Amino acid sequence: MQTNTVEPKFKEITSGLKFPEGPVAMPDGSVILVEIARQTLTRVTPDGKNHVIANLGGGPNGAAMGPDGKIYVTNNGGFNWIERPDGRMFPGTQPADYKSGSIQVVDPETGKFETLYDSCDGRRLNGPNDLVFDGSGGFWFTDLGKTREHDSDRGAVYYARADGSKIEQKIFPLERPNGCGLSPDDKMLYVVETPTARCWSFKLSGPGEIESANGPYRGEKGRVVVGLGGYQMFDSLAVDGEGHICVATLITGAVSDIWPDGSRVDQFKLPDPMVTNVCFGGKDLRTAYATLSMTGKLVSFEWPRAGHALKHLNRP
Repeated sequence: MQTNTVEPKFKEITSGLKFPEGPVAMPDGSVILVEIARQTLTRVTPDGKNHVIANLGGGPNGAAMGPDGKIYVTNNGGFNWIERPDGRMFPGTQPADYKSGSIQVVDPETGKFETLYDSCDGRRLNGPNDLVFDGSGGFWFTDLGKTREHDSDRGAVYYARADGSKIEQKIFPLERPNGCGLSPDDKMLYVVETPTARCWSFKLSGPGEIESANGPYRGEKGRVVVGLGGYQMFDSLAVDGEGHICVATLITGAVSDIWPDGSRVDQFKLPDPMVTNVCFGGKDLRTAYATLSMTGKLVSFEWPRAGHALKHLNRP
């Protein structure tokens, strides 16, 4: 595997966010994202102003536009936060007031929201993290789980319908699954694990259906596209228009551009050890927006290829 480091010229759009994640670049030039520590869904306008859309409670972690014009949020249930004297912060263990994780649906115009799912087959959702919609109106999401002082949950991947009619566990167990994304043709699901820095691919035979689903373990269902060496961790991801898997990479503080065949990784380094997510917008979807969570910033930089247009986000 060939690995290269890139130092992109970036623009700071806004600061003062409380651990931002889950950016969605909107057609009007704004970016909707979550602030996990503030427990909000927030809109950042092109001039850098921040407007709270909804106070969601818990730990809103990922966001995506659904087929009904609503924003779907994976809520991890909250954290005990570790804050440094300089104001930098990062998530810790499960808080005392934790109840469960959930999938929430938010009207971006009114801020009204409801809980769509908080369990599957009688088991509560522990720490939903990231989600991606397919062309049929269903969505995949990861459940990273919660970490306590002496133990942590086993992670899983689910598939659900946006109308609340079905939720199914599809992959179990995984080591703290975080980002998830789909290839442009919806035929491949990508999931990354945080502590292992592995990117998995799972071939799909249809909406919500993994083609190789004979065994209970991930290695019997998918393959590892790439695994990073050294002390690095994967967070959330996006897929660009040419099928490259673009993964926010912790510790290194970068967006890792992974070739679909795993032959090469370019790392676009940014000034924060907790680069947590990326999305694409702007003219021809050539602008990458990244959340720098420890320093509370949203930045943008030019991506070498066009991004992949999200399924349910209409653009002019």
